[in-house]
Amino acid sequence: MSRQAAPCPDCETSDSAVDRRDFLRTAGGTAAAAAWATTCTGRSAAAESAGPTAAPETVVKLLYDSLNAKQRQAICFDWDYEQGERGLLRSRVANNWQVTPHAIESDFFTAPQRRMIRDIYEGIIHPDWHARIDKQLKDDTGGWGRRQSVAVFGVPGDAKFEFVMTGRHMTLRCDGNSADHVAFGGPIFYGHAASGFYEKPDHSGNVFWPQAVAANELFDMLDGQQRTRALADHAPAESRVGFRGPAGMFTGIVIADLSPDQREKAQQVLQTLLEPYRQSDRDEVVACLKAQGGLDRCHLTFYRNPDLGDDQLWDVWRLEGPAFVWHFRGAPHVHVWVNVASDPSVPLNA
Repeated sequence: MSRQAAPCPDCETSDSAVDRRDFLRTAGGTAAAAAWATTCTGRSAAAESAGPTAAPETVVKLLYDSLNAKQRQAICFDWDYEQGERGLLRSRVANNWQVTPHAIESDFFTAPQRRMIRDIYEGIIHPDWHARIDKQLKDDTGGWGRRQSVAVFGVPGDAKFEFVMTGRHMTLRCDGNSADHVAFGGPIFYGHAASGFYEKPDHSGNVFWPQAVAANELFDMLDGQQRTRALADHAPAESRVGFRGPAGMFTGIVIADLSPDQREKAQQVLQTLLEPYRQSDRDEVVACLKAQGGLDRCHLTFYRNPDLGDDQLWDVWRLEGPAFVWHFRGAPHVHVWVNVASDPSVPLNA
């Protein structure tokens, strides 16, 4: 029997994109949906026919073509659609939100469409991480598709389009490099409350905690003076992941000041952070970093408070550069906010 999703006081304020407007054309999608023959396990037959390395963007186009008029009205938006005071909906990020009101595993979508959405998700996530992210979804929301929703911005196949998937502890994007200057198509979010809202100090069962272990291994390599520079008392608000730019005031220790072996470990930490994502997104992050001087320009900060178990295995830490923020909050459970671009002028919509 699956465990009930634990209540999360700071995750329970959920918002839905309920403002709607007439949208574009209503192309007949019956043939596309019918062609998307599904199987009980594995990728859909259409995805397999497109080849083993078919991009999820290809599936976004097939999904879009399969939508009827009612579905398009509900989940499709112009590229620059703004939702009142919330601003540009396409680039919004939050720890728990619904970009549109309809859950993936609902009868709003047909079975072939749900299979397509699953294929897009599996294309964004590295195969080694499918089971781990599925565990996170089961622990936090009762399972895949139960409390996740999707939206499509722009027209797939045209110059600019983006697929967005959101839910509790999830914001994922698939944009085919449509969004200028940004990695992942815009800011993303991931998290996990593996054993309830308040996790034990060892974070047992949390699929993302190994990222913090890797960062703390780097901290252990620092000498006394370096640790003093790397430590701060209190972290900024977790959602404050807007860019500071090259002239920004940063806390922590700059990676360029580390010894060669410490810098090599910092690169390993970065690779650990990127592991869950497909290679094209990993490469885009590296390219964005290179445009701002590389990982050497980033600062690493560990925060004394809170420290679960008072064990100096730092639960909260932040890797930040001119246009790079990876904020890991491991107390009382894991929340991670990610914002990466090649240009620090890109605004944050959180």
